[in-house]
Amino acid sequence: MSNSVEERTRIKNERYESGVIPYAKMGYWDPNYVVKDTDVLALFRVSPQPGVDPVEASAAVAGESSTATWTVVWTDLLTACDLYRAKAYKVDAVPNTSDQYFAYIAYDIDLFEEGSIANLTASIIGNVFGFKAVKALRLEDMRLPVAYLKTFQGPATGLVVERERMDKFGRPFLGATVKPKLGLSGKNYGRVVYEGLKGGLDFLKDDENINSQPFMRWKERFLYSMEAVNRSIAGTGEVKGHYLNITAATMEDMYER
Repeated sequence: MSNSVEERTRIKNERYESGVIPYAKMGYWDPNYVVKDTDVLALFRVSPQPGVDPVEASAAVAGESSTATWTVVWTDLLTACDLYRAKAYKVDAVPNTSDQYFAYIAYDIDLFEEGSIANLTASIIGNVFGFKAVKALRLEDMRLPVAYLKTFQGPATGLVVERERMDKFGRPFLGATVKPKLGLSGKNYGRVVYEGLKGGLDFLKDDENINSQPFMRWKERFLYSMEAVNRSIAGTGEVKGHYLNITAATMEDMYER
């Protein structure tokens, strides 16, 4: 095995010369790249800044959404940088436009934490959208490999469990959101829940805006809502429910709720 840095890393010396070099020259553009089944693929609509080559703009998007920074760094030698660089492998002009291009970019699956939407979106649609080399940028489409999708466990309980809890089978659930979503007192909120459940709804839910505001604290809403649920169950003989929004300022408050 060669001791040469160039041979060990398959990267030319110029990759690590001081200063800024084009993204396409850094390795973020590879028209011969063969897409793998495990790659995350993204299709961007790119509008380069005046004077910026569309291939360079596409390579810049690939770089800034994966491993690149504003200048070359020798510490790339400490990583499998050839593998971890996103690859812009195809650029097509958008029909009927003069300055828009479709950029096809492939990301190695190891760039993303398993089961983390937050990590995926931070990379693909993160600060790259503020990048100066492009005038406008839009994510048009994505392909997530099965190997990555399998890492998402989904909700703790699915539809089958909810049907078993509600004892409702053979038909869709019928639910609604309490309105007005803000301003009701706890007692009136419970009244709305009761009237809805008694009138035939299977469940109601809190709106995302309602947490624990001065006009109705969370505990007050919880107590009146559960009273409404229990009364409607007793009155109809059916299992009823209400989904409460437990969002709070701290995780401790959320756990308590």
